Amino acid sequence: MTAARTPTSTPPPASGDTAPRRPPGTAPGQGGAGDRGPGLRERKKIKTRMAIREATYRLIEEQGYEATTVEQIAEAAEVSPSTVFRYFPTKEDIVLTDEFDPLLERELRARPADEPLMESLRTVMRSSWATGAQEEPDIVRMRTRLMVEVPAVRARMMESMSVTGRMLCRLLADRTGRDADDLEVRVFAMGLVGALLETALHWAEHDYRDSLPDLVDRALVVFENGLGRTIDG
Repeated sequence: MTAARTPTSTPPPASGDTAPRRPPGTAPGQGGAGDRGPGLRERKKIKTRMAIREATYRLIEEQGYEATTVEQIAEAAEVSPSTVFRYFPTKEDIVLTDEFDPLLERELRARPADEPLMESLRTVMRSSWATGAQEEPDIVRMRTRLMVEVPAVRARMMESMSVTGRMLCRLLADRTGRDADDLEVRVFAMGLVGALLETALHWAEHDYRDSLPDLVDRALVVFENGLGRTIDG
């Protein structure tokens, strides 16, 4: 899901699956306790991945999304088009692929077991989105703007949301003792993911005037209390 997007983490394998991003407060290449950081091979992958993404952002900023081709991205990143596709199956994936899901799952699982679910979600999501907006404000704005303006990017984001939703289903199942495939669990998880997508779109459509973490809070209040109670106060 669109939020914290630091490209300093270990890149995903060729299949396009995402890899965990570094925990907040650690330097690039560092992880949690006992993590010695990536080896030489992984560092080379990180460098290549960063070069592809940075080239893509630069080209999109200069000439627009539609005019930017994978061939141009490969040339600017000094790699082959096939290398670009090994890391990112589609051009949309270069813009959207991130390390947010593993980070979100790890931090949610670290919350106290007796903490109310919505409190855990609010604390972790507000922190994660605030981190992304602070660390990479221009990139976060570009990504959300492209979701609004480019149908292919928005469609790919909606497709990737199902992965986030399944992750939340697993987490909710563990937290509540219910089955991850229960209808109620699936509705809650996908409803929450949809709420966060609409929050990002609202933020972009209104020229980023509001605080993104504050908008996340507002979305979670609506999700928690229902629309009628929110409007009626």
